[in-house]
Amino acid sequence: MGSLNIDPELQNNSVSCINPLDSEELRRQGHLIIDFIADYYKNVEKQPVRSQVEPGYLSKCLPKSAPNNPEPIEKILQDVHEHIVPGITHWQSPNYFAYFPSSGSVAGIIGEMISTGFNVVGFNWMSSPAATELENIVMDWLGEMLKLPKSFLFSGKGGGVIQGTTCEAILCTLSAARDRILNKIGRENITKLVVYGSDQTHSALQKAAQIAGIDPKNFRAIKTMKSSSFGLSPDSLQLTVESDVEAGLIPLFLCATVGTTGTTAVDPIGPLCDIAKRYGIWVHIDAAYAGSSCICPEFRHFLDGIEDADSFSLNAHKWFFTTLDCCCLWVKNPGALIQSLSTNPEFLRNRASDSKTVVDYKDWQITLSRRFRSMKLWLVLRSYGVTNLRNFLRSHVKMAKLFEELVGEDKRFEVVVPRNFAMVCFRVVPSTLDKEPVNKFNNELLESINKSGKLYMTHAIVEGIFVIRFAIGATLTEERHVVAAWKVVQQHLEANLNMI
Repeated sequence: MGSLNIDPELQNNSVSCINPLDSEELRRQGHLIIDFIADYYKNVEKQPVRSQVEPGYLSKCLPKSAPNNPEPIEKILQDVHEHIVPGITHWQSPNYFAYFPSSGSVAGIIGEMISTGFNVVGFNWMSSPAATELENIVMDWLGEMLKLPKSFLFSGKGGGVIQGTTCEAILCTLSAARDRILNKIGRENITKLVVYGSDQTHSALQKAAQIAGIDPKNFRAIKTMKSSSFGLSPDSLQLTVESDVEAGLIPLFLCATVGTTGTTAVDPIGPLCDIAKRYGIWVHIDAAYAGSSCICPEFRHFLDGIEDADSFSLNAHKWFFTTLDCCCLWVKNPGALIQSLSTNPEFLRNRASDSKTVVDYKDWQITLSRRFRSMKLWLVLRSYGVTNLRNFLRSHVKMAKLFEELVGEDKRFEVVVPRNFAMVCFRVVPSTLDKEPVNKFNNELLESINKSGKLYMTHAIVEGIFVIRFAIGATLTEERHVVAAWKVVQQHLEANLNMI
């Protein structure tokens, strides 16, 4: 007979004796983790803002396979400090001015911890009633802060849902618009449906159209002009829609933007909705970045005309101090969303759902499973209050105005487009350069600044112009960081000019 080989792991009972959810061990490790994160924020300003590592760096630092036996949290945290932190681009750094902010807060982090600790899967009301009902409440709270029409709120005939990202919000509303019209004209006509945005609209719209089955030839990215601050022209939309109708196509969906990614341009909601209404077009307002500022009365006018839109979304995880992910979507007609996205397998049947008196958020989103995201938004709203939240946002706008003034005082630079919120688009002007291609020079200037690690900015190209984007919104940013950042920009300009 052959010998019996016993796996060494089966002889070691120490692994199986570990309780993965021991409350006292959670308490001990939790203290260590909180201290680690607090120290990270205390010292994040000292880190190079953009990660300086090369591709593939981490595989050289870590073992080739997972450990067979447990490792202490202290050792794991040491590896996080030594190997993970250098590979992070520090979005919470006060010197982070790239893309758009991912502003955090103590309340956002604590809310995330509570949500993760409960670890509920709130796909329908029955699966965790508090998760659903709190989301109903905070979405109405935030909607009221934004002075959204009552038709968007649960207290009216609409309602709100927290999605993961704008990509999901657009896909869900586009799917609802698609099915609403195809149920009338026949699903075989999907090849005739047309989706509209501007050439400044986020690429999430094109991606959603692809996923929703819209013919790529029927995606319209309407050209915008510097003369109109890159907002979508109602006249251009009208001409484009008329042309499509004459060609036998069916206008379906318009995504208008309040605060575009490239330059924070604002599309004129009211006039665009007037055109859309004539053709039965679903209008979604994407205010992912700038929407948060509209809780301030002085910025609310950017949403004028929203009463004629069908849906509206903003990302609380961008500029509203709520950690990723938290995209707030409101719809006037939840029934259209539910009809498009609902499935009702037997294993999810229950009396509450059958009564039609509760919200089952599984029918408002792409996935079945969903996190308790409303917990962190609730903590942010309660911990800071409307007045403080407005003042946080205003402080960022004030710092952006300061940076705009600093750029204006140096004749070697120009502000390329009007500033609407807390982002300044600028560049070195051609007259500063001696026959050097201006776009190439600005690109190299940006790269040299980012490579230094002292601050991080990103770029956009509008009407062929390469612009440097200086987006303020990191929670830890103060006026001194803005002034220091401008000095870094000037120093790198002088160094790069000397190299010409």
